[in-house]
Amino acid sequence: MAVDYAVIIVYLAGMLAMGWWGMRRAKSKSEFLVAGRRLGPWMYSGTMAAIVLGGASTIGGVGLGYQYGLSGAWMVFTIGLGLLALSIFFSARIARLKVYTVSEMLDLRYGGRAGLISGVVMWAYTLMLAVTSTIAYATIFDVLFDLNRTVAIILGGAIVVAYSTLGGMWSITLTDMVQFVVKTIGVLLLLLPIAVIKAGGFSEMKAKLPTEYFDPLGIGGETIFTYVLIYTFGMLIGQDIWQRVFTARTDRTARWGGTVAGTYCLVYAIAGAVIGTAAKVMYPKLPSADAAFATIVKDELPVGVRGLVLAAALAAVMSTSSGALIACATVANNDIWSRLRGAVTRSGGEEHDEVKGNRAFILIMGVAVIAIAIALNNVVEALTVAYNLLVGGLLVPILGGLLWRRGTAAGALAAVSVGGLAVIGLMASYGILANEPVYYGLLASLAVYVIVSLATKPTDAAVLTAWRERLAGRGAEAEAPDSDPVTV
Repeated sequence: MAVDYAVIIVYLAGMLAMGWWGMRRAKSKSEFLVAGRRLGPWMYSGTMAAIVLGGASTIGGVGLGYQYGLSGAWMVFTIGLGLLALSIFFSARIARLKVYTVSEMLDLRYGGRAGLISGVVMWAYTLMLAVTSTIAYATIFDVLFDLNRTVAIILGGAIVVAYSTLGGMWSITLTDMVQFVVKTIGVLLLLLPIAVIKAGGFSEMKAKLPTEYFDPLGIGGETIFTYVLIYTFGMLIGQDIWQRVFTARTDRTARWGGTVAGTYCLVYAIAGAVIGTAAKVMYPKLPSADAAFATIVKDELPVGVRGLVLAAALAAVMSTSSGALIACATVANNDIWSRLRGAVTRSGGEEHDEVKGNRAFILIMGVAVIAIAIALNNVVEALTVAYNLLVGGLLVPILGGLLWRRGTAAGALAAVSVGGLAVIGLMASYGILANEPVYYGLLASLAVYVIVSLATKPTDAAVLTAWRERLAGRGAEAEAPDSDPVTV
């Protein structure tokens, strides 16, 4: 394993080095939080693909393939569909708003009264997303170094917190590009063909497994529908995803770069399911489906290649973890803390001072995430709670604000409150992992949004005019670049 260890150590050292480089570049709030809004199409595509394809998409995607066969691709496939929908229909408008958070968008659309409550919901979602990503370090470092769970979480989490705190979005962008390349080589170009060959090829896989393993709908229609509700719609409204849209140099970059990233996700989804199906042939009686990825890597790959593929898994986890961490810190600082102390700064005069504040919040949130990850055991339940709150509470007011001009601030606040409370109450009744909470919570949010909006006074014409100006890219203050643009 010495060669494999060397590959991993070089990779981790590179992540820290890029954090240091990013610190030298991130001199303003815009540079620190959204990479100066200057990413070109290829860098944008790579970083967007990296953040949405995390440990759940890699280790979990292979596990679903092991359990259900090719239909196990649906979870990651719906993530790709959500990213495609966001990129094609909404990303250009989102990029032109020139905001930093989803709650700022809601304030602009509804007149400044929806941000705090939506910020709390979004903060809870990004916090749990960061926690679940951080927990995944335990699995990878256990395979690599046979480390204790707590030590593994602290080690992986500390590296992500370090480079994220140093350089903000610049560091995360650079590391995500490396992680994207490592994932592509490790999972798509190495693990996928090796797994299929070791399993005897597709003909041997079909001969040894039940026919339902090759049924594209084998996982079940209700499960697929739930994946669409949670992951496809979740991609449309998550702060971690929107914050990457804000990094695009132009709205065209956001649209086409995101489309490329979404298409890549579809390919990645199928690859994970095929790898899991191959693992089922080779190891038909694993104690856990989620152990399929680590088992096939550990037992079937040659020295050096094994280290690269494990680095790919580590890259997948780190990209999602760092993206969720900066999103959590951004929301905590800009949408909650600043509002509570009545000091929301909208001008560029204090940009340099705000870098220190945002850097401090990343560090604070990072320490909190590591502590919660150590204490928490059930990753699936935590992630389900996060996505149910996000979709049940925020989907309707966000999409309603973008698509329906009659929506009002009162309707948005009612939708967030009723949808969020309905989801929490129904999870207590049906169980955290049940499908009903997100179904009924979303319907309740939609009904309340429409009814209250129609029953209350329409949004002020001046607010709507300012909103349309921002959507057209004319109302936001220009952000003068203070460094050379990155157009890759």
